[in-house]
Amino acid sequence: MKRVITVQDISCIGKCSLSVALPVISALGVEAAALPTALLSTHTAFREFTYKELTQQIDPISRVFRRLKIGFDAIYTGYLGSIEQMDAIEQFVEQFKTDETALIIDPVLGDHGRLYKGFSPATVERMAKFINGADLIVPNLTEAAFMLGIPFTYDYDEEYIKDILKRLCALGAKRAALTGISFEPEKIGFYYYDSVSDEFSSYFNEKVSGTYLGTGDIFASTVTGAYVKGLSYFEALKLATDFSLECIKKTALDPDAREYGVNFEEALPMLVRRINK
Repeated sequence: MKRVITVQDISCIGKCSLSVALPVISALGVEAAALPTALLSTHTAFREFTYKELTQQIDPISRVFRRLKIGFDAIYTGYLGSIEQMDAIEQFVEQFKTDETALIIDPVLGDHGRLYKGFSPATVERMAKFINGADLIVPNLTEAAFMLGIPFTYDYDEEYIKDILKRLCALGAKRAALTGISFEPEKIGFYYYDSVSDEFSSYFNEKVSGTYLGTGDIFASTVTGAYVKGLSYFEALKLATDFSLECIKKTALDPDAREYGVNFEEALPMLVRRINK
């Protein structure tokens, strides 16, 4: 069985990061290993939460993995809360990435034109270096703008998006997919650039109004698991778009849906059917 190690935090309550990545990747028929970077009581959208950083555990865990000769078909990084964590994970990647290991990075920094709480220009600068060598990155437009040092805007056209993608790959990523892209009010999806083949592609699906926390983690986890399972990067991105929409639709239909994450569990049967077609 193929194995992915996903590197990000875990919340005891709240559907994001490892709480999403582990079940989604497992549902795709891929072993999901975890390297937790922090432990939270609840994710940061709650009015109260505890936070215990686990950066100092990364190297000891890595040493055990090396002694046991454990390998990975993909390394997938999500939310990394500090420069020190990026430094530690960069060393982990150097130790465990082979020519057969895909490195997929979700450069979590912010959304809607703003950085997330606790991030600084120094964090952004480090992330822009961290993505060097990635096989695929999946930023939103906010994260792309910050990493490139350009103003964020909702006013864009296709040529602007293509230019952003090329500039992201110039930072060292082989492929980049900009998520949350919309050229018409009722559609949303991604625009993708493969610098290896110098080809652009895109895919759009239905846009559902409202804000749904955790969909970025669902998207990146699906892309990673689907690629390792055997889909091309583009087909994996398409499946991630469709599954994210299914998760949102399930949540929108639930009168008891909570604000701390989408009902992705109810949509997992659709994901299993699609990956086994």
